[in-house]
Amino acid sequence: MLHPRLSALLLIALVAGCDVAAVGPAVVTRAGPDELLKLRAGPGLGYRVILGLPDGTRLTRRDCVTEVGQLWCRVALADAPAITGYVSADYLSDR
Repeated sequence: MLHPRLSALLLIALVAGCDVAAVGPAVVTRAGPDELLKLRAGPGLGYRVILGLPDGTRLTRRDCVTEVGQLWCRVALADAPAITGYVSADYLSDR
């Protein structure tokens, strides 16, 4: 059985982490005027690129995972929900 203080710390860490990887609407930001954020088939640079997303692209964030120290979010295009993939959370902001 976990010590009560450890249980409380784990709960706080879990709740705090939810803000970073919130589910819901998001927008691509900071990709740059001449660059595209790569929508990938999986959470990491080793996965194939599905398509490029310019700044301002509206997405629906489904969930996020950490791979090799980087937070990746599974997303769907807001205007084409059947198109899904993963993007780096560094380039997402809430609407």
